[in-house]
Amino acid sequence: MNSLFSKEDVESLVQRIQQLTPEHQALWGKMNVGQMLAHSSSAMEVVRDQKHLKRLFIGYVLGGMLKKQFYNDKPFKKNSPTHPYFVHTDTRELEAEKEHLINHLRSFQEGGIAKCTKQPHSFFGKLTEEQWAMGIYKHTDHHLTQFGV
Repeated sequence: MNSLFSKEDVESLVQRIQQLTPEHQALWGKMNVGQMLAHSSSAMEVVRDQKHLKRLFIGYVLGGMLKKQFYNDKPFKKNSPTHPYFVHTDTRELEAEKEHLINHLRSFQEGGIAKCTKQPHSFFGKLTEEQWAMGIYKHTDHHLTQFGV
């Protein structure tokens, strides 16, 4: 399984991010390319322990049963619900958002396990550092695939 702890995996994501242009359209969902990058950066803020989100009630009910879906090798379902913190509907400057996400990814990879959050996921609950690194890789890959890169 791919992981944000792997320099090769992170650089593969970076190459894909650098391919994005304003002309890229989502194959599903409502976000434009700048909003998707901001969304992905918001997820990185959580995994890098820069933003703490409270557990959602529904996560207490279902999160444990569905936790493996976050970090296994099966693709995420399209149009899955998201925490309100990760929803960006404003206009974003593409190059700035690309740089922001790339900096997050590289900083996380370089920092390793010591820089990974110890906070529970807002839906899935307690995760190991490895599960976080695999899940956020999978999340980033999902959204880059959404935009055809």
